[in-house]
Amino acid sequence: MTRKKARRRTEAQLREDVIEGYRRLALGSSNDALKLLFFESPAEEELEELDLFNVSDIKRPKAGGMEIRFFDRCEALMRLESMSSAAQGADGAKAFYAALQNSVQE
Repeated sequence: MTRKKARRRTEAQLREDVIEGYRRLALGSSNDALKLLFFESPAEEELEELDLFNVSDIKRPKAGGMEIRFFDRCEALMRLESMSSAAQGADGAKAFYAALQNSVQE
């Protein structure tokens, strides 16, 4: 496999990872973050089992309680949409250039 081909493959994998991350932010459950609010003193094993991917910040103010902030789901959806539009635009451009090249060869 050539270096250029390997780099394209890793770029494609990175793009898929980014898309999957945005999907998780936009559509993932926040149930585990809410469970965290009700834990008095959770064991380390309990914390490790929680899916807190969509949590951006956790604070415990001195006055007590807990503040949990989440990533913006709307922003994640907008980024997914823009990535999808960009991919479709790139595919459309490739198809156009392929058609143009085929017409020149004929």
